[in-house]
Amino acid sequence: MVYNFVIMKKIGVIVFPGVNCDIDTYYVLDKVVKVGVRYVWHTETDLSDLVGVVLPGGFSYGDYLRAGGLARFSPVMGEVKKLADKGYPVLGICNGFQILVESGILPGAFLRNKTLRFICKQQHIKVVNNNTIFTRKYKKGQVLSIPIAHGEGNFYLTEDLLKEVLDNDQIAFQYCDSHGIVNDETNPNGSTYSIAGIFNKNKNVLGMMPHPERASEKVLGSTDGRFILEAFLESILS
Repeated sequence: MVYNFVIMKKIGVIVFPGVNCDIDTYYVLDKVVKVGVRYVWHTETDLSDLVGVVLPGGFSYGDYLRAGGLARFSPVMGEVKKLADKGYPVLGICNGFQILVESGILPGAFLRNKTLRFICKQQHIKVVNNNTIFTRKYKKGQVLSIPIAHGEGNFYLTEDLLKEVLDNDQIAFQYCDSHGIVNDETNPNGSTYSIAGIFNKNKNVLGMMPHPERASEKVLGSTDGRFILEAFLESILS
């Protein structure tokens, strides 16, 4: 579906020093999904022209402390939290997911991959909750093929937090195989409960390790990720 319209307010792509997926994310929003979009430098504190925010992947501040550990202190994150608290849609992809966790906007913590190696490959994930503004264009249990690329993607939840997340239907995606089977063998990084993506309690914030912007055009081998961004847009228009 192509959206041929112009809206006054825009989606912001947050740019931290060291990110490397900001241009890809901007391109897909602008040229593929066709929504108004602008870059937001990490020192900005006025996001009043935005109706949603994307935190792209990369290595904010070089991940020198730990993934997302320094970006959480950027001035823009206070404003992102305000938007999230007001119910605006916020999407964190890979390092963006890590920043949302470090900022306390999403629960949990991140550890090194179980292999202690950087992983970059095409990965199957299963839709767990399709009743949200981000996932409503999918079927529950649908298997997607979306790339991953991370060294600290081992998402960790304590037993109490996992129970809370399960009780609130906050799990968006789980790592799986092409048949939707979820087990230790299909979990590439050791994440708790094979979690590949998670929502906040209000379901207006999504953090995910796979890169939907890298699976948005046929030439890339998959368009499975595009529907997350299209649903993001439709939530703004509804």
